[in-house]
Amino acid sequence: MPKYIVEGGRPLHGTVRPSGNKNAALPMIAAALLTEDEVILENVPSIRDVHTLLDLLELLGAQTEWIGDNTVSIRAEKIERSELDAGAAARIRASIVLAGPMVARTGKMRLPPPGGDVIGRRRMDTHFLALERLGVKVDVEDKVFVLEAKKLTGADVFLDEPSVTATENAVMAASLAEGTTRLRNAAAEPHVQDLCRMLVGMGCTIDGIGTNTLEIQGTKKLNGGRFRVSADHIEVGSFIGLAAVTNSEMTIKDADPQFLNSTLIGFGRLGIVPEVRGGDLFVAKDQERRIQMDMGGYIPKIDDGPWPAFPADLTSIALVAATQCEGTILIHEKMFESRMFFTDKLVSMGARMIICDPHRVVVVGPAKLRGGVVESPDIRAGMGLLIAALGADGRSEIYNVGQIERGYERIDERLRALGASIEKTDSRDPD
Repeated sequence: MPKYIVEGGRPLHGTVRPSGNKNAALPMIAAALLTEDEVILENVPSIRDVHTLLDLLELLGAQTEWIGDNTVSIRAEKIERSELDAGAAARIRASIVLAGPMVARTGKMRLPPPGGDVIGRRRMDTHFLALERLGVKVDVEDKVFVLEAKKLTGADVFLDEPSVTATENAVMAASLAEGTTRLRNAAAEPHVQDLCRMLVGMGCTIDGIGTNTLEIQGTKKLNGGRFRVSADHIEVGSFIGLAAVTNSEMTIKDADPQFLNSTLIGFGRLGIVPEVRGGDLFVAKDQERRIQMDMGGYIPKIDDGPWPAFPADLTSIALVAATQCEGTILIHEKMFESRMFFTDKLVSMGARMIICDPHRVVVVGPAKLRGGVVESPDIRAGMGLLIAALGADGRSEIYNVGQIERGYERIDERLRALGASIEKTDSRDPD
């Protein structure tokens, strides 16, 4: 099992470019199943989750090939299977996004429960309720979801929650349905927009991209094409937090600032204010890092919500950044009830915080962090712990770093290019 050895307390400096959005790349890969033609995707992050999903497509009969460092070719001329074994599906949460394109293309799918981060209950009801509205029959046999559809027909679909992956499944299924689908209470995150623009490029008509109501005009056949994954706004937020915690000067290239409004507001509450320079962000060193009180002197909070609210995947990063800011703030993670449980690891490194309940943590800063031995519980908490280690005095060991690498491409190499002291070595699990 690999681990990171980090010598913290060093200021970083330089330019970093965010990778392609993992949460866009995964459904875009799945969407390649909707056509017999070749699909080429550019700016795809070479991370474990992406490689795992490509493996799953090959198990179904598709051919995949990396034709560049971050460019992949997918051709699903023939789909030979309609079932994933339980072990394959459990390797990745994104196996669920195969449901929509598979029932649209073949009329059937047997899907064991997907895997993914252990950050709380992640219900799948919304996926299947939406697919049922389009004509899919859903059964459960020995914990395997059995999906069948003789014909998909457009419908008025109201999602009971604005789930990102349920929206993606519904849009992909509707793209080959007969007639028009009106999808209400849909997710509108940048990665959903990427998928919708890809489907439009393949020949589907979609109105309302970027809003919570999508109208999809189904078509009998979709074409292939060449499409680009946009920059990962979660990586951008992670690098903002990294610069602030290590008190470093950093330029984040090609950051797509149009997707960062709520992110910049959230960090602004911590006294961290990057400068937008065209398509880039510049984070100066010696940020104020003073928590901005609400009007009337009330303690402020950073809370997440569906897009365009502050992203849930950045609450772990904001929590770590807050430990280095003067004042008191509440971090309220509304969406997943286990994401905040990594705070005990930060406390062991010297952070001053109180976990109020599974969703809320009060942070009092600044706190002098010290190196420690910790384990990454999920992608975003793992990145938060890595940022804390880079800002801490002394040596840290971070275990289970495969979790971090599921979402951050070559993160150790990219951090070393900024001047970080980080080494990846083999290790045994911590006692």
